[in-house]
Amino acid sequence: MRIVIAECSVDYLGRLTAHLPLATRLLVVKADGSVLVHSDGGSYKPLNWMSPPCTLTEVAPSQEEAEEGVTGVWVVQHAKSEDQLRVRLHQVLHDSEHSLGVDPGLIKDGVEAQLQALLAEHIHTLGEGYSLIRREYLTAIGPVDIMCRDADGRTVAVEIKRRGDIDGVEQLTRYLELLNRDTSLAPVTGIFAAQQIKPQARTLAQDRGIRCVTLDYDALKGIDDSESRLF
Repeated sequence: MRIVIAECSVDYLGRLTAHLPLATRLLVVKADGSVLVHSDGGSYKPLNWMSPPCTLTEVAPSQEEAEEGVTGVWVVQHAKSEDQLRVRLHQVLHDSEHSLGVDPGLIKDGVEAQLQALLAEHIHTLGEGYSLIRREYLTAIGPVDIMCRDADGRTVAVEIKRRGDIDGVEQLTRYLELLNRDTSLAPVTGIFAAQQIKPQARTLAQDRGIRCVTLDYDALKGIDDSESRLF
């Protein structure tokens, strides 16, 4: 991992366009090729980023850029689209590289992990015609619990919680924003699945076009057979 603290401006060009004016920021280049731009605030959400597969090339500034005080330019090009992240460096305050080794990944609590495994095994619980793409779908900002396709072949990202609250909806929203930048996946819709979903979380999810699904743990395990019950 490469960590750079620099005075810089950032432009995202492609399907979306965004501009970050000159300021001191944290730039993170991960081993998978992803590049993230952070400010000294906003918790863990980057201001902008480029997810893999992509390549980072460091080039000299143009004459006009040099006259504006730019000392170097990062060009981060996505491999599967025309999306490009351009970072114009004015002053580098820190630049270091660190090997973090192999990460064991996030260990969820027992119930969430089992819910994920069971839902992946019985993906039709989400609807007729659903098919699994994979569990723990990796992104630059963390793994999506389940990626699947609906009956019409559209990509769906599923976030699974034991108790669904607003933080879980926000997490899924960030995943959807990132995934929809990938033209090979877009459009990507979201499902927020939990054993219990708080009313505020359900309202926020519905406002953002995210479908909520309440999961019955016993039914998924096959313990609760509704056809054999008297009531």
